[in-house]
Amino acid sequence: MPSSAAGTQGIALDQLAALTGARVDGDGGVRVTRVATLEAAGPDAIAFLANPKYRAQLGGTGAGAVILAPAFAGATTLPKLLGPNPYALYARVAQILHPPAPVVPGIHPSAVVEPGARVAPSACIGPQAYVAGGAVIGERVQVGAGSTVGAGTTIGEDSTLHAGVSIYHGCTVGPRCILHSGVVIGADGFGMAEDAGRWIKIPQIGGVVIGADVEIGANTTVDRGAIGDTVIEDDVKLDNQIQVAHNCRIGAHTAIAGCTGIAGSAHIGRNCKIGGAAMIAGHLSIADGTIISAATQVYDSIPEAGVYTATFPALPHREWRHVASEMRRLRALAERVRELEHRCEAVAGKPQEEKT
Repeated sequence: MPSSAAGTQGIALDQLAALTGARVDGDGGVRVTRVATLEAAGPDAIAFLANPKYRAQLGGTGAGAVILAPAFAGATTLPKLLGPNPYALYARVAQILHPPAPVVPGIHPSAVVEPGARVAPSACIGPQAYVAGGAVIGERVQVGAGSTVGAGTTIGEDSTLHAGVSIYHGCTVGPRCILHSGVVIGADGFGMAEDAGRWIKIPQIGGVVIGADVEIGANTTVDRGAIGDTVIEDDVKLDNQIQVAHNCRIGAHTAIAGCTGIAGSAHIGRNCKIGGAAMIAGHLSIADGTIISAATQVYDSIPEAGVYTATFPALPHREWRHVASEMRRLRALAERVRELEHRCEAVAGKPQEEKT
């Protein structure tokens, strides 16, 4: 169970409302210590309903209070917090009740901090971590066990590198970022020139620049630029196991789900949402506000925002084979239709007496 900062006395709904901008309906003195699902909540917990399909669970919940949209306020007599976006309200309440552990300043005896590195007094460098010369570690930064920070790299204040993060030389991570275990920032991009059947490695001399409030999931990789920088703008959220290739740019407030692959020099706009396992080709641009469905393959630029889907839904295998067989015949069918159109046009252009 996640830890709670509310203690045994909890926090009153009135206090949570004041901190989050929500409205209290019912007894504002009810105190809660944690968040929980409707199904698993006890009297010390606050639960939430964001998806109407779970409304049936509202009647049987054991929660001490709930978070709802105003339209559902009459669905329960429990004390409640009301807001137009109950999921976002739940997120704010969860941050209050379950904050991260405070940073304990200091450098572990097994860590290595090279001469010339600058580590803020309030930062925490964990066991067997490595900080190279010329690196700058900001205030209240946490560098987890076994993580490495390369030469000349800067980590902004209040950022967290969980265990086993690797950041190569010459990269920048902005303030309040979270990098989960296995993240690799600044590895060489896949730059090769072919010559006489062999490959010549192209030195990757750019860097990676990550803005503020970015979160990067476990085992995600962001390659350094070939010449210029790979750029991740403010408030971008990257899920686990994403590949961001060299010289990509991802616009502010964009969220990308797991296992997505982004080829080199792709530019993704601001406020985009990209589903899991999408494949995005290189050297293209995607407009601000675009939504790309899971497993969609994007081969050309998307100049206009909208929802784009190129995924064939699952079918029973026998039916799928039939559909696939028909799709293989589409080219031949298109050619036959074209031929029939030409014949019809030819007949339509003849004098009336010839037609008869």
